[in-house]
Amino acid sequence: MSSNIQKNFVEKNAEYASKFTQGHLALPPAKQYLVLTCMDARIDPAAAFGIDLGDAHVIRNAGASAKDAQRSIIISEQLLGTKEIILVKHTGCGMLTFSNEDAHGLVKKNLGPGAAAGISTLDFLPFSDLEAAVREDVQFLKGTATVPDDVVVSGWVYEVETGKVRHVA
Repeated sequence: MSSNIQKNFVEKNAEYASKFTQGHLALPPAKQYLVLTCMDARIDPAAAFGIDLGDAHVIRNAGASAKDAQRSIIISEQLLGTKEIILVKHTGCGMLTFSNEDAHGLVKKNLGPGAAAGISTLDFLPFSDLEAAVREDVQFLKGTATVPDDVVVSGWVYEVETGKVRHVA
């Protein structure tokens, strides 16, 4: 049995596929960069940052965490040739609204002690200062041995209220 979400998913894909002409694009991103941003539904990276299909890798996770994205970043750089990382966090991010203790407590309350025990050492990577978090992730990327020194790294804040970005690091 399909949910309404799944039905819409299939219908919209059929519409998209009927007009699709980009099957020839190469696997590596043509412009050799990646954007790491948040999974927040209010951000449309392609539209907001002018990314055409095939131009760049877009990595999304809660809070645009560089640590959480490290596996994908290594694959993008080492296997697929990206040479630049644009990290974009955003205003109104949910990661600003809770602590690790809050998240662990919710898991225990909602999913039970077994689930809580299974993630007892998980760091949800929340942050309390948006711009400081951008700077910290940029420093992490520049300082880790898994990002070569010749890879350009920059950090930005996207304003969900205005659609504008501002450079932070």
